[in-house]
Amino acid sequence: MLEQPPLSLYIHIPWCIKKCPYCDFNSHQVNGSFEEDKYTNKLYDDFLVELNRLGDKNRELQSIFIGGGTPSLFKGDSFHFLLTRIKSHLKFSGNIEITIEANPGAVDSEKFRAYFDAGINRISLGIQSFDDKYLSKLGRIHTSGDAIKSIEVAKSAGFENINLDIMHGLPEQSIEAAVEDLRIAIEQSPSHISWYQFTIEPNTYFYNYPPKLPGENIQDSIFEEGSKILSTHAFSQYEVSAFAQNFWKSSHNHNYWSFGDYLGIGSGAHGKLTLINENKLIRTNKPKRPDHYMNHAVDSATQLREIPIEERTIEFLMNALRLKEGFSQNLFEVRTGNEFSVVSSKISKLIESGFIETNKIHGEDFYCASNKGYRFLNTLLGEFL
Repeated sequence: MLEQPPLSLYIHIPWCIKKCPYCDFNSHQVNGSFEEDKYTNKLYDDFLVELNRLGDKNRELQSIFIGGGTPSLFKGDSFHFLLTRIKSHLKFSGNIEITIEANPGAVDSEKFRAYFDAGINRISLGIQSFDDKYLSKLGRIHTSGDAIKSIEVAKSAGFENINLDIMHGLPEQSIEAAVEDLRIAIEQSPSHISWYQFTIEPNTYFYNYPPKLPGENIQDSIFEEGSKILSTHAFSQYEVSAFAQNFWKSSHNHNYWSFGDYLGIGSGAHGKLTLINENKLIRTNKPKRPDHYMNHAVDSATQLREIPIEERTIEFLMNALRLKEGFSQNLFEVRTGNEFSVVSSKISKLIESGFIETNKIHGEDFYCASNKGYRFLNTLLGEFL
């Protein structure tokens, strides 16, 4: 039977200074000015529409994530306006995590301080690499020097919870170069590192003009060496590409991976809500083009889709098996509304074949991907299709 999961909020800022050739996110290159104030007001209208879908207005917000695009193009006043009004409708949990993504090529010390003063307490910097050669290959607008400076500016603005996005397996990247990126990142003393493998996605420039990527053996060696370094420096892996120090796990992303609920506002944003009384899980999607989003009534332009009961299992597993801790029988049942028996026999077989293992957490059995299962996660998930 479904139970109410934690609630998060995602806010999408769709503009960026330059569209990167590998980026498949809903981002639109700024050509001249953009309507920041109009868009900010629209976000608030959008939030009010989503609030009405909740049913229970007494739910607490556990986390907020401001992503993009490049949210750091916006003024601190815009986020202060938005967060203040959101808080007047929904209670913030006592330890709410509020994250903003920032591009090292769009760093302003006054803006960063204004973000912190507005209540944003976590910043995620899109570093990707500390090597100018690879930054150029990726079409990034910042340099290694800009990356270091952005971290220093974030710290001086008051941020203690800092995530660095670093990619590995970049075009023609060696094992040594990938490991060096990680070493430099660790030297900056972040609380969290998102270290993920570079991939080529459809609808990107690189998809049509693919660069030469390192071979599988090199990729495996990069991950093996990098994981050792992270572990040596007390960065604990809790998800496929997420490493945290001193328990600074991202509560927002953990809620995603645990199949929690989240409101999604902004151009191209999507959300997921559990409607207990109706025994439904629904997804919401907003218009991708900023002009369409701003010039149409939010309610009528929002696409709604119920997640059928038969799809809930694989959607849950695609998220939960990314987590190192995995999931329990109880979590599976209260988040999907399905009986554990629909997956128990397959899980038993996958345990026998070494793809899944069990661990005790607070006295409860948790099912998680083994090292083998993590390495071949798509193969593992394919067993449930």
